[in-house]
Amino acid sequence: MQAADDAAIWDYALREGFMIVTKDSDFNSRALLFGAPPKVVSIRLGNCSTRDIELLLRSSFAAVGDFAADPSAALLALE
Repeated sequence: MQAADDAAIWDYALREGFMIVTKDSDFNSRALLFGAPPKVVSIRLGNCSTRDIELLLRSSFAAVGDFAADPSAALLALE
């Protein structure tokens, strides 16, 4: 879905029960406007490597799990 627009990605995640992990702030707005599902994990690291994102996600495993389990949560920001 690399070339898909935000709406197509949102709809796909909703349909398939996926969580969106992104650096695109447009998804933050969608999460706040529409709520979950899908849930959005916002990566706020600025210019960084894929490895940096991987390390952030791994170190935030418990927080992401808690976020996934909370039916009222729509957006999680990780820094």
